[in-house]
Amino acid sequence: MLFRRKKKDVAATSEAPKLEPVTGPDIELARERCREMVRKRALVSAGVAAVPLPGVDVLSDLTTFTVLVEEVNKEFGLSQQQIERLHPRMRVLAYQAAASVGGMLVGKLVTKTLVLQLFKRAGIKIAAKTVTKVVPIAGQVASAAIGFALFRKMGYEHVEACAKVARELQKARVIDMGTVQVPV
Repeated sequence: MLFRRKKKDVAATSEAPKLEPVTGPDIELARERCREMVRKRALVSAGVAAVPLPGVDVLSDLTTFTVLVEEVNKEFGLSQQQIERLHPRMRVLAYQAAASVGGMLVGKLVTKTLVLQLFKRAGIKIAAKTVTKVVPIAGQVASAAIGFALFRKMGYEHVEACAKVARELQKARVIDMGTVQVPV
């Protein structure tokens, strides 16, 4: 019994997955929880970036970021499966809102290929992170710092995109409720 899994919080595991995007004050709560997740994963990314083997950090970042994006999407109720369960009009609005805020990963099936495209946009920083590993110790520290900053920035951008999409869907839902006619 050297390695035991941590016991998860009973309340967290018994929660049913969200069927609809978060609304109201839950948007801000989800945003803060997700930003905390991003910070923790960015620290892991920095730790892996400090390893003096080129390429290990990029592979680790791809995997870690893919999982992070899926978790953030689920936290906001904006994973592909959750959006597909919405009313068709709300589904269209969700995808339109994601496109308008630049949420490339909101409501999509997140793959390593899709995340790699996002990483290519930040290519210069990733190249700098890899090159700095050649310099002993100082290079590894610089690589870890660049890895942390890059991972956190991209994670925060995704969290903000999800929050904007959730707010847009909330506005659309409020407008729909205002136009519903009550029979007399």
